[in-house]
Amino acid sequence: MDWRSVRFDWNRARAFLVTAEEGSLSAAARALGMAQPTLGRQVEALQEELGVVLFERTGRGLELTPSGLDLLEHVRTMGEAAGRLSLGASGRAQALEGTIGITASEIDAAFLLPGIVQKLRRTASGLTVDLIAKNSAADLRRREADIAVRNFRPDQPELIARKIKDVTARLYVSERYLEAFGRPLTLETLPQADFISLWSPEIYVAGLVQAGLPVDRSNLTVLTDSHLVHWEMLKAGAGIGVVPEFLGECTPGIVPAFDGAYTPFTFPIWLTTHRELNTSRRVRMVFDFLAEELARS
Repeated sequence: MDWRSVRFDWNRARAFLVTAEEGSLSAAARALGMAQPTLGRQVEALQEELGVVLFERTGRGLELTPSGLDLLEHVRTMGEAAGRLSLGASGRAQALEGTIGITASEIDAAFLLPGIVQKLRRTASGLTVDLIAKNSAADLRRREADIAVRNFRPDQPELIARKIKDVTARLYVSERYLEAFGRPLTLETLPQADFISLWSPEIYVAGLVQAGLPVDRSNLTVLTDSHLVHWEMLKAGAGIGVVPEFLGECTPGIVPAFDGAYTPFTFPIWLTTHRELNTSRRVRMVFDFLAEELARS
């Protein structure tokens, strides 16, 4: 192969790939943490280098041209190869220093992990912890994080997972709401109470009904897909919510919603990393540290 003839710029290819996947230059720039004009220049330079038009503007933003569609799979393969290269290199890093990316849900990141992360930093002061709070699952295969704290078992063969424990959640409410409701919360009065929905309202109601609670869609008076918003609305007195015991039992002004019998909610905590990263001393140490601390939390 004549390597002197290969002048392909991976940064331009990456700009094209992320723009295609995000659907706009602005979204791609945010994903890459760079200025939109810079990203646009990289995409334009790639088009000039290849001699093809990759995108066309429509009323909905950018759409791939036929040439762009043809080239997208090739560039996606390059991106996956670059990710594997990065994973392989990280997996061989043996120093207990550098940045470690940990992703968890908003509730776990805000209320389970702060003390653990601080203890970790005292143990390994050379580490910089990038704590990524998001309720959607980060893609460990694409290096969006090194380690994930999840409430489900991953099924990708590239990932290694360890179940830590099961966490119990129950119905909690603020004393402020109970005062406004004006009567005891029982299974008989529950159909008149307000609930704060989390995730899909239909799935949320189905879970409440399955637990033995006499509610329906009309009880959901506040809807949100954010765990933290759900929690803050509950504290503000907007209604009843499902909250982990480790949070509901230790917050002043928050009490169990009622003494009636119902099936509590349980969800697992899994610790997950990529199998390539599992050979890194840094990642292995943090993984084992988190497993031990989460198990006792």
